[in-house]
Amino acid sequence: MLELKNVSYYYKSQMDKTILDHISYEFKKGVMYAILGSSGSGKTTLLSLLAGLDVPIDGTIFVAGEDILHKGLNAHRRDNISLVFQNYNLIDYLTPVENVRLGGKADAEELLAQMGIDEAQRKRNVMQLSGGQQQRVAIARALASKAPILLADEPTGNLDEDTANEIIAIFQKLAHEQKKCVVVVTHSRELAEQADVVLRLKKGKIADNTDSGEK
Repeated sequence: MLELKNVSYYYKSQMDKTILDHISYEFKKGVMYAILGSSGSGKTTLLSLLAGLDVPIDGTIFVAGEDILHKGLNAHRRDNISLVFQNYNLIDYLTPVENVRLGGKADAEELLAQMGIDEAQRKRNVMQLSGGQQQRVAIARALASKAPILLADEPTGNLDEDTANEIIAIFQKLAHEQKKCVVVVTHSRELAEQADVVLRLKKGKIADNTDSGEK
């Protein structure tokens, strides 16, 4: 589904500091992945490369065997990728329904209902919702594109434990029932324990990985 082949990255102003060092890995559909690593290990950089928000210094990223640069990064983000951010990135003067409609052509009302946002909440200004509800709106917006790959950057970092567990369960369902490829960058070991595969970034490399099996 999503493959890294000998991918390297460093900031051109800091060529002596390698962020990612010739990483090769294949992400599969129907699997939830968690990427762990200390601050500065390259987790968010890796997610940005997978999303086509940045390009590798060396190496290639493929989706379904096609180089995303050949496809075009705009087309890659439109057709292949949906993103969930830690800070939600919602438009603060719009309602949940209006925010979700920005993500794609899917039925916004239906997606929000699936995420547990009731009819009254859908019509409010999105800033009147709780943090957990706003994250659910962000996930619904990501799903509106029908993209086969969901990338999430610290999606539970601002949430209480109960809400975080509910969000994790949504990601598991997307992977296992809708057969999406779900890749989550996190500091949370609790989240990682619920993933099918855990990857650890250390010194620019994928240090090891753990397959925890289907949940």
